[in-house]
Amino acid sequence: MKHGYIRVAAATPDVKVADPEFNRKRICELIKDGIEKNAKIMVFPELCLTSYTCGDLFGQDALLRKAKEELKEILKATKGHDLLAFVGMPWERSGKLYNTAAAVQNGKILGIVPKTNLPNYSEFYELRYFEPGNELPVMVKWEDELVPMGTNILFACEDDPKLVVAAEICEDAWVPNPPSIRHATAGATVIVNCSASDETTGKDIYRRSLIIGHSASLVCGYIYANAGEGESSQDLVFGGQNLISEDGTLLTESKRFENETIYGDMDLERLNHERRRMTTFPPVNTDKHAVVTFRMKQADLELKRFIDPRPFVPDNEKERNRRCEEILSIQAMGLKKRLAHTGCKHVVVGISGGLDSTLALLVTVRAFDMLGIPRGQIHAVTMPCFGTTDRTYQNACLLTGKLGVQLTEVNIEEAVRIHFRDIGQSADVHDVTYENSQARERTQILMDMANRLNGLVVGTGDMSELALGWATYNGDHMSMYGVNASVPKTLVRHLVRYYADTCGDEALRDVLLDILDTPVSPELLPPQDGKIAQKTEDLVGPYELHDFFLYQILRFGYRPQKVYRMASYAFEGRYEKEAILKWLKVFYRRFFSQQFKRSCMPDGPKVGSVAVSPRGDLRMPSDAVSRLWLEELENL
Repeated sequence: MKHGYIRVAAATPDVKVADPEFNRKRICELIKDGIEKNAKIMVFPELCLTSYTCGDLFGQDALLRKAKEELKEILKATKGHDLLAFVGMPWERSGKLYNTAAAVQNGKILGIVPKTNLPNYSEFYELRYFEPGNELPVMVKWEDELVPMGTNILFACEDDPKLVVAAEICEDAWVPNPPSIRHATAGATVIVNCSASDETTGKDIYRRSLIIGHSASLVCGYIYANAGEGESSQDLVFGGQNLISEDGTLLTESKRFENETIYGDMDLERLNHERRRMTTFPPVNTDKHAVVTFRMKQADLELKRFIDPRPFVPDNEKERNRRCEEILSIQAMGLKKRLAHTGCKHVVVGISGGLDSTLALLVTVRAFDMLGIPRGQIHAVTMPCFGTTDRTYQNACLLTGKLGVQLTEVNIEEAVRIHFRDIGQSADVHDVTYENSQARERTQILMDMANRLNGLVVGTGDMSELALGWATYNGDHMSMYGVNASVPKTLVRHLVRYYADTCGDEALRDVLLDILDTPVSPELLPPQDGKIAQKTEDLVGPYELHDFFLYQILRFGYRPQKVYRMASYAFEGRYEKEAILKWLKVFYRRFFSQQFKRSCMPDGPKVGSVAVSPRGDLRMPSDAVSRLWLEELENL
């Protein structure tokens, strides 16, 4: 599948009880629709060819014979197509009846998967009609062929080794040791479930969490197709709750009581990467499984999958606020431990009036409050120089005043000019030396003040800057503890906003909101007409794009062309494709060339699933080259 994407479907057909011909026609209609919509896997409910609620009619030869006759018509409907369909139906073998899912593709039966766990409690009486399925496959006769029948069957795609499908049926997913566990450890990346789970109050919530949980623990895609309207309502009602989940994320869900077909685009590359990354996921062992191969053409899909342009920031406000509170606590707890361990009662924080230093100060205040240390022992230092504007300077002063921390102003302009004189740098040449001299002077002041106070310097730089190397080596790159080290720029903004909304101080809120409204800038070049002249995103690119790239590349190891494709979908209408490609190339160049700065970055707490610490998530050599990644982008 191109870039690992495959379209799958869970379908609930209209059925009539004990009418295989009617049911087959509805199934074939949905198969046709699935083929037209480029679905490659389609799952139907349990026993849908006869209906689940036939009761003692399952003992009637007429019903069983008719079901097999109609299966032939379903095979005809799949002839010439590579859609893999799983159809629930009864199957007789050696005088016993089994509740099965028939895997069919291109006019053939690939295998028959029987249900292993038959419920016989409350409203269920399946042991009255069916025999528990055999795990180890046996060969059964179908027309002039032999096909495997058993629970332990893997359907493996010859054209994409990442696509391996296995099936379980309804109750199999609800037991303590479901078949899907052994299927996944044998290599199955997609689990399908043909189900007939009736509705009772609140059951949909549990069913949803169950399927999502299975996909998470097994690191797989999970397609769940449930019986719906048309089944007998003599005692039960079936809602047709269909679910498609991937590695703990619900991709799509049907509306209950509407007999809906849902489609989802699964990412097999993501699943493959997660299993490869997780050392606790066991190696594949197929000793107890039969492997049935099939062919499937690659499809270049117009993705229907939602790709979040802000993967670090939840869309839901309630969840976003919960996460902000959690992250602030993680940051503060990390600093609290470092202060307690070192015995430091003083810290020094450089305050610029920008977002990053604001967040670092807010975290420091929280840590001091946790330890019961007076806020006055937090030493905020503002160090104006050539590029400082009145707006950022005033905000730094107002912020520290409202938080009750001690503010010291050290104007570094004279010291920097002396340094220029000493090294032969003209103050009229606004090059990298001009800029970095200011950053290093500021860091020297912070370090020396911390020494004088027997304290430590709290770093302010964020993860996005570290990823891009947008920090002066041994300047703002360095501190004694970096509280923002794994917080991306797009999240910094929301953390400060959350603090503003929850602080309960109107004046403090106003200051924080103005800081949020200030353009991101290192302020190392002289202002123009009193306003910030150096805007970071004009130079290095939009942080929302870089954070998107960072997440997809580090979290899932996606190749450059896939990252570009995903970004084009996620930011459609906001950035031209040419701009996305341009900044993606910038990201790769900077990410590789600036690793030496990350290799010696200070300690700092990990707050999310992506981090760049050389002691944790990113063990990357400083002299790795980016040529392989950039060359792939040249072929777009």
